[in-house]
Amino acid sequence: MSELKPKTKRKGNQKKILCNSIFHIMPVVYIIFYSLYGHVYTLSESVKQGLESQGITVKVFQVPETLSEDILEKMHAPPKRDIPVITVEELSKADGFLFGIPTRFGTMPAQIKAFLDSTGQLWATGALAGKFVGTFFSTAAQSGGQETTAFTTITYFAHHGMNYVPLGFANANMFDTTEVIGGSPYGSGTVANGDGSRQVSQKEKDIASTQGENFGKIIQTFHKGSKILNGEASEPADKVQTIATETLSVEPPVVTEEKPKPAQESSRSVAIPADSDSPKKSSKCFCM
Repeated sequence: MSELKPKTKRKGNQKKILCNSIFHIMPVVYIIFYSLYGHVYTLSESVKQGLESQGITVKVFQVPETLSEDILEKMHAPPKRDIPVITVEELSKADGFLFGIPTRFGTMPAQIKAFLDSTGQLWATGALAGKFVGTFFSTAAQSGGQETTAFTTITYFAHHGMNYVPLGFANANMFDTTEVIGGSPYGSGTVANGDGSRQVSQKEKDIASTQGENFGKIIQTFHKGSKILNGEASEPADKVQTIATETLSVEPPVVTEEKPKPAQESSRSVAIPADSDSPKKSSKCFCM
């Protein structure tokens, strides 16, 4: 990345520096999914939009297929999209992950499980510890595993020491009961019907975008905070010194010394209250 020079403005004799905040590398999030009929892929596009709105660099991958071409043909599965297939070695390069998971009997499909099972070497070296991760789903029905599927993945993330980020009820559409809407506090989702005939609705896309947005904010906050804690400047050291010097245009306040006044003896006598026969006011306690 070529270095951008900070823009300058002059006002009177004061010089103000307008710093560009793109001197540091943007955090990277991988969207990793399995999508047999396209529902999860459609959701992933909305998740990606939400991430990119927060300045996240997004890379989209699909997990390796475990079914043969003959089986896929009998299942009337459409051809695979031209999206790179993730490898275990690439996982250590990302700051966070959002896994798109279609459900199989309330749990993850074999394709996702096979991929997660192959991450043993990363677990042994702690390569994924501290990274952030989230999930989104597709099920045949509302009660088909929009929550239980998340449970089956959390054990993997916990063993790796990863930080699981749930969606919560961050989008108002999740409270809409006038129509079928996928998603849960664990992540956005869609309901595809048993035959896959229902497509992802606009409300479900909005929820998925919200998940990407919120996930991106957390990643950005952690990324910037880590750079501060590690003492990493977003500018070269000499440039930081120059900017820090030139931006200090406010003169320090003038402090005048004031001689302390000599202490004066008070001529007033202290009145000692006499005993009163009037009843004392009872104190009330509001700590109950």
